[in-house]
Amino acid sequence: MDGTHANIEHWAERVDLAAAFRWTARLNMHEGVSNHFSFAINDDGTKFLMNPNQVHFSRIKASDMLVIDANDPDTLKGPNAPDPTAWGLHGGLHRHCPHARCAMHIHSIHATVLACLEDKILPPLDQNAAMFYDRQVVDDSYGGLAFEEEGERCAQLFTDPKKKVMIMGNHGIMVIGDTVADTFNRMYFFERACEVYIRALQTGRPLSILPDDIAAKTADEIENYPEQDIRHLAELKAILDTEQPDYAT
Repeated sequence: MDGTHANIEHWAERVDLAAAFRWTARLNMHEGVSNHFSFAINDDGTKFLMNPNQVHFSRIKASDMLVIDANDPDTLKGPNAPDPTAWGLHGGLHRHCPHARCAMHIHSIHATVLACLEDKILPPLDQNAAMFYDRQVVDDSYGGLAFEEEGERCAQLFTDPKKKVMIMGNHGIMVIGDTVADTFNRMYFFERACEVYIRALQTGRPLSILPDDIAAKTADEIENYPEQDIRHLAELKAILDTEQPDYAT
């Protein structure tokens, strides 16, 4: 940390979030100036960092992150306060799911295609998809924009701490995790696995789905694989340090 930011709390987490925003934009997994990531900074998760309202992911910096209190609606009156859907979705999530330390909501193309199918569960088609075997929850009751009531309803679907990806029917996905690195890695691989699945469906040929026991074994092995998420984000930050160092300012 340089002296300029020595007095800004949670600086490392701010930098990680900024890197995640920048790389999500590079992967074209953003939605213009919509969508939002958050990271809890107190024990019960009700205070969290979040991107400012309608700033493009490719421009977000560590110092831009807002501190939001899910129990204080007046937080919406502050400068660059999150839009009502960000407040509804992430506020509800951090109030009801203390295990969701980090949350990333996107409308990435292939995951959203999955969310628009009648059967919204990603099957264990390949190794990446097996990572999510029995680790998905489906919201099949889309009720419009995620204002406060809709956000509360969605949050209450995360009842099983093992299930960290919500396929939000006709909407997008919400991914939760313990850290920024953990959550970004999960979001990245879910989109990659969805792309393989959608492209496989497009061939019109029969799919070779992994057996349940192999899928479950693979999911456990990937979950316990050492430091992949940490190394993944560290490498992305190393690239950004060279190409877009302002992300960490």
